[in-house]
Amino acid sequence: MAAQLPSDRDHFQASSSASSFTDLDVRHEERTPLLDSIAERRDDYGSGQSSLAENSEAKRNNRKVLIKRIKYYIPSFAWIPSYSTTLLGGDFLAGITVASILIPQSISYATSLAKITPLAGLFSAALPAVIYAFLGTSRQLNVAPEAALSLLVGQAISVIRADEGPADDKTFDAIGIAVSTIITFQVGLITFLLGFFRLGFIDVVLSRALLRGFISAVAVVIMIEQLIPMFGLGPLQKLVQPETTVEKLIFLVENTFAHLNPVTTTISFSALAILLLLRNLKNLFKNYWFIYRLPEVLIVVVVSTFLSAKFQWDQDGVDILGPVSISSGQSFLQIPLRSVTLKYLRRTTSTAVIVAAKQNAARFGHSVSPNRELVALGVANVAGSFVPGTLPAYGSITRSRINGDVGGRSQVAALICSALILFTTFFLLPSLYFLPKCVLASIICLVVFSLIFEIPHDLIYYCRMEAWIDLTLMALTFIFSIIWNVEVGIVVSLIISLLLVVHRSSRARMTILGRIPGTDRWKPINENPEAEERADGTLIVRIRENLDFANTAQLKERLRRLELYGVQKSHPSEAPRRQQASVLVFHLADVETIDAS
Repeated sequence: MAAQLPSDRDHFQASSSASSFTDLDVRHEERTPLLDSIAERRDDYGSGQSSLAENSEAKRNNRKVLIKRIKYYIPSFAWIPSYSTTLLGGDFLAGITVASILIPQSISYATSLAKITPLAGLFSAALPAVIYAFLGTSRQLNVAPEAALSLLVGQAISVIRADEGPADDKTFDAIGIAVSTIITFQVGLITFLLGFFRLGFIDVVLSRALLRGFISAVAVVIMIEQLIPMFGLGPLQKLVQPETTVEKLIFLVENTFAHLNPVTTTISFSALAILLLLRNLKNLFKNYWFIYRLPEVLIVVVVSTFLSAKFQWDQDGVDILGPVSISSGQSFLQIPLRSVTLKYLRRTTSTAVIVAAKQNAARFGHSVSPNRELVALGVANVAGSFVPGTLPAYGSITRSRINGDVGGRSQVAALICSALILFTTFFLLPSLYFLPKCVLASIICLVVFSLIFEIPHDLIYYCRMEAWIDLTLMALTFIFSIIWNVEVGIVVSLIISLLLVVHRSSRARMTILGRIPGTDRWKPINENPEAEERADGTLIVRIRENLDFANTAQLKERLRRLELYGVQKSHPSEAPRRQQASVLVFHLADVETIDAS
């Protein structure tokens, strides 16, 4: 037998004699204390060095983690240092292109849909986009007012103005600015809280059918509202004051041919025809960038303003934009929670919730966090509400797609677009004095056409899929939005969607198991006709999902129906088709959790 004992330099191999073991042990024991003391001192010295190194490494790791967290929650700290000047050309072109579309659109949304000053639309298109550029995760998302959201704000403003009673123009405008400000603040706060508490998944309640019904109704409502100024019936509308969409439709039918303004009608539909012609022309020549990138909306606005000033269309009864005062005598930035806005807080909360629920984002091949998007959009809208009158601003898929197609590859495009909008607001807005308002209505109709053209496709899709529940939900959203207003329509549909979700989640999937003859396998009898049940009064039930408070409430009743009627559909008034079971066996292989309910 041989053993190895450590020494100072080498390993010695010992023989089997006891004396050899003794000598080696003695020498080993004699040297051990000295070696141990040296080793301890070395260990102490080494441990001190290692602890310092570990502390230094821990600090570096903590610093790296902190930097990563900052870049994660404030993405601008990540993309600004790594921005390449090679992207500047595409971003600059994209910023100019989107601004040329957004400036007339924002003025149109503010004046024609929200019924407030055009400054509100321009500031809403510029300021929230700047905040989002530093906090948002999407590189090409264009944040600005939308037609549907502006319409919701406009409906809330119209209701409050009607409740307040007759007022002069100054008070009339002040009410609109106050209501828009408090709605935008609430929208931003709700959106921020949804993202902060990681509730971005809540939008699953908004089914495709509900959204399609909402969008279809919005398209029809906007179209009816814009036909009134396009026919020059604005002054008559102020006298009659139709409120609901149905009343406005009746107003159009009764007064269009009798009281229309020929000049306004000609300008409106000529502008709309030119817009459609230029858009189709751009689609035919996509390969020619100088044609495809033509800003048809800006061209129509500039030409119509020039012609209106030259031929004095305002003297023929054409309603023009007129003077827009940028300086109101008050501070440019004001706290949104003031006495003049707080009195409309309760009356606008429902609208704010609906607007916050109706938000969208875009993906361009890179990851986008829904919760961080909600936080960024919420902060952007809260910051925008510090400028009185701003409208809620969210992402537009159409403008974001244009931004990416033209060459925008970073948030710099949004900053350039915002800078151009602010420059126009402060220096070029007086040049639009003679801009006909009916042209702004034509611009909105151009946006609406794309929404209306999607309605037949959705109807055909649901019919082919035989999704009658979804089709009913879409129809209810559309009908309620048309008869009452968009807010009522989407609230009713949202309640129905929640009831459907609760109803489906409360019905646990269950089936009866039968034995395959000649085997030990048990299969569902509704899927395997050859499966046989036990004849001794034993009922074997397979439950295919987890059991919780939502689906256990009806468990007993559903088990009774399985026992008496089996898996086939039957009415409770029918006589039982099965004998009552004496033994009940549960197959719970698919059940992972069961709560205390």
